[in-house]
Amino acid sequence: MTKLKQGIKLLGVLLIGGLFAVFFLNYPKLDIITGYSSKSNCSCTYIAGRPEAFTDSVDNNFSPVNLADDRVSRSEQAAYASLVGLKKRKARFFPELGCILMPPQQDELTFSERPLRSRSTTSLPFPYGTAEPRDTVFPEVNYGLLTETIENAFAGNELQQTRAVLVVYKDRIIAEKYAPGFDKSSIHLGWSMTKSITATLYGILKHKSQFDLDQPAAVEEWQQDDRSKITYHHLLQMSSGLAWEEDYSRISDVTEMLFTATDMAGVASRKELLHEPGEHFYYSSGTTNLLSGLLKDEFPDLQSYLNFPYEALIDKIGMNSMIMETDASGTFVGSSYSWATARDWAKFGLLYLHKGHWNGEQIFSEDWADYVSTPAADSEGTYGAQFWLNASGVMPDAPRDTYYADGYQGQRVYIIPSKDLVIVRLGLTNGDYFDGNGLAGGVSKAIQ
Repeated sequence: MTKLKQGIKLLGVLLIGGLFAVFFLNYPKLDIITGYSSKSNCSCTYIAGRPEAFTDSVDNNFSPVNLADDRVSRSEQAAYASLVGLKKRKARFFPELGCILMPPQQDELTFSERPLRSRSTTSLPFPYGTAEPRDTVFPEVNYGLLTETIENAFAGNELQQTRAVLVVYKDRIIAEKYAPGFDKSSIHLGWSMTKSITATLYGILKHKSQFDLDQPAAVEEWQQDDRSKITYHHLLQMSSGLAWEEDYSRISDVTEMLFTATDMAGVASRKELLHEPGEHFYYSSGTTNLLSGLLKDEFPDLQSYLNFPYEALIDKIGMNSMIMETDASGTFVGSSYSWATARDWAKFGLLYLHKGHWNGEQIFSEDWADYVSTPAADSEGTYGAQFWLNASGVMPDAPRDTYYADGYQGQRVYIIPSKDLVIVRLGLTNGDYFDGNGLAGGVSKAIQ
């Protein structure tokens, strides 16, 4: 009997020790979990206008984020999250800045500037105004195949979770469908499609000021070592050679940056050089946020920087719903955080389809569209400058000239010059359930 008691006692000690070990090993992850939960809840509530219960049961309903206890405070315009009372995080909404994951023990921002918006309304139809699009029937469009392709994008939607599909051909909307609970006014997070927005800001800067992409990136701490060879071109093509880990399944460079860093632009700048600049492709959200921070340095003050995306691009082409979120230092989170309706995302694609020309004005030079869609070194034809490419036929049923903004969970803006097409797909797909090849390929084949 004594041995049995000793065995039970030992088992209890081992069990407690095991639980302690599991907790100790996972404790650092709590910041990521509660950071993600509070930030997502805040943005979905105050930018997208979704009920808190919907965000909990859908957008945040995946492991381990769904373990967090969260609440929305309407009086503070904030969202809180913690896990068993630990690692409490707060994200707060600031008009025109979006939701910002606040640093510990900080309730106010250290700056008061806000982007100045000039949301225009005109009587012109989509895409150049806010009036409804003109109905147009094109004889060369196989509407039966088009409808079938769009329906397939929503089939089995408990897995695909497609929320919106929009097809624009020759500046006319020829297909538009939304999942229940969503419509043309619904605002969606673009995730890494924001990278394509960031690249576009550099294209505009280059067009306005002859900015030299081949000049070394102006990072002070790089000037005394081999990182001084890294150019803006290398950063745009994800070939800087900097150390980086882009892994969202665990604590990594990218998750620490997005959910613990106050100044996200500085994270990649502190990384060591692993490869010769220009020779090794590696997808890095840190690289894009570094570009966003370097862009800030091109302006005389924070106000000018905050205004720039809106006055030069977003409001200029009538993407009135779009908001780009910043971090707590006032730098746009150029890797990940921009929101807009499907129709406004389509306008972004159309700007590239028309090579920067928008309703009588050249927003960026025509060769910029060629630049972003030219394969980066070592990318095997899959990546350009903050845009993904089909140059190597990764989507075998879509035209090879297809290039696209691509975001987590299947956010896409496909630009297909040979078909005069822009296709927008927005959703919440986890895994490989969304068939991008089927959508881009099917719609392309419907244009005969």
